[in-house]
Amino acid sequence: MAQKSSPTAARAANTLGCRGTYTDPLWRITVHLTPLEQQLLTHPLLRRLHFVAHAGASRVVTPQTYSRLEHTLGLLCLVAHWAPQATDLRAAALLHDVGHLPLSHTFEGLAELNHHHLGRQYARQTARLLEQHGLQLHDIERVLDGTQPSPLVGTSGMLNLDHLDSYVRSGRMNGWLTQDPATLLSAMRLNGTTVDTDAATAATLVDLVCAEAHAHVSWENIAPASVVRHAVSALIDDGHQPHALAALTDDELWTLLLDTPATAAVTRRLRETPHLLTARAVPEHHPARTYSLRKIYRSAPLLEGRPLAVAAPQLHTRLAALDTLDRHFAVTWTTGGGGAVC
Repeated sequence: MAQKSSPTAARAANTLGCRGTYTDPLWRITVHLTPLEQQLLTHPLLRRLHFVAHAGASRVVTPQTYSRLEHTLGLLCLVAHWAPQATDLRAAALLHDVGHLPLSHTFEGLAELNHHHLGRQYARQTARLLEQHGLQLHDIERVLDGTQPSPLVGTSGMLNLDHLDSYVRSGRMNGWLTQDPATLLSAMRLNGTTVDTDAATAATLVDLVCAEAHAHVSWENIAPASVVRHAVSALIDDGHQPHALAALTDDELWTLLLDTPATAAVTRRLRETPHLLTARAVPEHHPARTYSLRKIYRSAPLLEGRPLAVAAPQLHTRLAALDTLDRHFAVTWTTGGGGAVC
């Protein structure tokens, strides 16, 4: 017979905010949610993010399974940790990723799809709700597009809270981070819009940034992303509207890919035999190129208030070296896999 839970027993966090609080399992920060935040967490825009993989197509072959909503809630917790009274920043944290496509960045750029532009369009659905709680959509948009300086977006090339959560969450899930995130957090502070810390923590953060960049150019990301990107291109060629595709969840996209004759076979092959894919770096204009990374992220923290180039040149050099990583690839199927991905 199952035992009844005691009133004091720990309960798993839920992503709906219906208990009035949210405790992030990574940072172990408990946020007392405002009525606006509770309503946003039940809004379709936020609910959809629970079904979009933060890691994109690499979700097919890696254990990095958490969702965009988990990252969004982590960002909310970081904002509330350092700026608990900043209701505009807290709302912006919840809305910052609502424009992400299914499988996150995987087919961004096709048909000029851009999650920042889509996010601004989608966020308009919350304008009346924001007004009911004393906030203006325009002010939230200024935070999200960087017009109003904030630790969410920060300064280009410097470590903001959005990227901090991404690097630490990914590092913990992939086994790169062996330290306790809550202990790391205790060594950090905000210096204007940038994360500032001590030498040891700065080195740990640079390790995570480098690990993430190398993961982005690895087979685990490049191979499945290339296949999905070409499959979605085929959907668009088949007459599917890009903006309708962008609004799907991961499950809905997979179902569509499996149900469409032009993409069904390659989608099944990817899901069942991804080990038959190969990826090799090629020059940008190589005729065999099937996939290119749009950018390499390399955000840097401050070290005791100073840029790494001044305070820790060796760490700055490690980050700068990420710009030399290969960004263009040819992805093919090995013998028995069916040839080129496209």
